[in-house]
Amino acid sequence: MFLGDWLGRRALLTPDKVALIDATRGNRPITYRQWNQAANRSAQLLRTLGADKGDLVAILAHNCVEFLDAWFACGKLGAILQTLNWRLTPRELVELIRDAGPKVLVHGPEFVDQVRGLREAGLESVTRLALDADARAFPNDRCHDERDGLGDAAPPPVELGWDDPWVLCYTGGTTGTSKGAILTHGNITWNAINTVVSWGLTPDDVTVLNAPLFHTGGLNVFTAPLVQIGGTSIVCRRFEPDQVFDFIREAGVTIFFGVPFMFQALQQHPRWQSADFSRLKLVISGGAPCPPTVYERFWERGVAFKSGYGLTEAGPNTFWLPDEDVRRKAGSVGFPLFHVDVKIVDGGGRACGPDEVGELLIRGPHVCAGYWKRPEETAQAIRAGWLHTGDLARRDAEGYHYIVGRLKDVIISGGENIYPAEVEGVLAAHPTVAEVALIGVPDDRWGETPLAVVVSRPDQEVEADELLAFGSLRLARYKLPRRVVLVDFLPRTAAGKIDKAELKKVYGVP
Repeated sequence: MFLGDWLGRRALLTPDKVALIDATRGNRPITYRQWNQAANRSAQLLRTLGADKGDLVAILAHNCVEFLDAWFACGKLGAILQTLNWRLTPRELVELIRDAGPKVLVHGPEFVDQVRGLREAGLESVTRLALDADARAFPNDRCHDERDGLGDAAPPPVELGWDDPWVLCYTGGTTGTSKGAILTHGNITWNAINTVVSWGLTPDDVTVLNAPLFHTGGLNVFTAPLVQIGGTSIVCRRFEPDQVFDFIREAGVTIFFGVPFMFQALQQHPRWQSADFSRLKLVISGGAPCPPTVYERFWERGVAFKSGYGLTEAGPNTFWLPDEDVRRKAGSVGFPLFHVDVKIVDGGGRACGPDEVGELLIRGPHVCAGYWKRPEETAQAIRAGWLHTGDLARRDAEGYHYIVGRLKDVIISGGENIYPAEVEGVLAAHPTVAEVALIGVPDDRWGETPLAVVVSRPDQEVEADELLAFGSLRLARYKLPRRVVLVDFLPRTAAGKIDKAELKKVYGVP
């Protein structure tokens, strides 16, 4: 009965331990006992609305404790949480909801207009549950506060297996339509086990949860692992640098996950130099390649900053680099976690030797069950138990792994392979560069050539000739961009990655 009831078990083991700090409501502490009771009430309410084992519950909301309640309530019921990206257009949301067919749609007050649009698109049969009583999309919609009259008792236990789905989480890729990765109870559990035992999490750990909860980074980098070990998450509506510095100073934050632009924002903030990072034992970047200058500025402050690697379909946590290696193996993601197998293969499926670049394959109990209603794409992605990531990697002679870039992002110029992550890392080290993205553009002579789209640091301006001269000292000539374009900002996907598909549209790449 406890396979899906994480909070029920944790409330038995450490009932008075603070599980959550609700930064959306004045930093209100919530113990595991209190959180379990709230999730029980949410489960009872969802059950009255028709959500049982195997049914989907969609959620469209900013980060909030109620989002987490719904997630763990679904675990208690054996229901499946469908996380919806609130950055999508109403048309895209309609497609996802129509495809999955949820019984209930939970929504935050900011998304009333989108929910009204769903009804106009013929989805009036989905029961709508507003998190705010004053933000119903229609007068007859149900309200989340109805749960308060249902009592704190757990719903009747359900028989669940490790292969039963728990979350439908959409891929955060930069090309094509998002696919719903089916994360089972086994997947989420094993990701948590791998993270706790390989990254060294403890019940004393505290993190800031400001990555969006519709994404695997918000759900599974630290949130689920901390529930398993009995740690604490500070629930924030969004990423705000001032708030992060406040919690580092006042709340005993020990571990922190973010995407590169978040760390760049922290380093460009006036409070960076005065912040006390002495209690931070683990700071890790993911989602996109991180510029070397970001690493170095953390190292100067005594923080063993490192990059991880993961994807929605696998955990996402997959690798770990020991603290003593962060400088000696700069840019490496290290070794696979405890219950994870990886290999690197060439186009013919042959295992690559040391420092040969090939596609990264992953195997383990944290790999998703496939894509929702996409059997052909599932069969293409997961073959003979191995997840084909579409990411390029290499392993050095000592066994340390490095992520080189996306298989589809490789720029082939005059027959030579150019890996954007390598070039971006070099150009980002220039003191006037805040961010850079490299894309391939058509060229009559070479097939395609690299183009750099660059954002300058505040109060500075990148000089293209100077940047190219800087790059020529560190890169072969064929890797250098043929053109540098200056922009005010780079477009991003919902997962915080630079949206190269959008850049290619802007610069005329077919």
